[in-house]
Amino acid sequence: MGEPMRRPVSLIAAALAAAATVSAATPASAQVTKYPTSPPGLILQGAAVGAKSQLLFLSGQVAAPLDPSKVTTPQSMMALTPADYGDTKTQTISVLTRIKASLAEHGYTMADIVKLTVFVVGDAAHGGRMDFDGMNAGFKQFFGTADNPGTVARSTVQVSALAAPGFLVEIEAIAAK
Repeated sequence: MGEPMRRPVSLIAAALAAAATVSAATPASAQVTKYPTSPPGLILQGAAVGAKSQLLFLSGQVAAPLDPSKVTTPQSMMALTPADYGDTKTQTISVLTRIKASLAEHGYTMADIVKLTVFVVGDAAHGGRMDFDGMNAGFKQFFGTADNPGTVARSTVQVSALAAPGFLVEIEAIAAK
């Protein structure tokens, strides 16, 4: 048998140092790849999250009442109507504002969201169908903006009801970084 091939120690050390530099220079967001639709649209086609990413799953969030003094207990929430929470657009803005605050508590931003699942109740003002345009109008205030130019993968589903009669919108989020 022949003698094993020997590589100069300095060459191996240089290769290891280069690999460590590339790894250290790669931001955590590089572990998240967002795939736009074609042609580009309001939402993503999908997103891939690398194994080294940190995920945050937020439970479904609902709107806060327009007058916060109206809800003092979980039971009082059940007596409120959509008029107490606002229309679909208003509730979407309220829910996304709450999500933004929850993300910030954990060191995330709206730009870190990779997936939203949106549940919208059919609205009598829209013939019992969900107000998809109203939900999108609220959504557009948080995604595709100067502050957050990106968007997310999203599913929007019409449901017959949510936890309280006044709720028209509930949104759950998955963020990654």
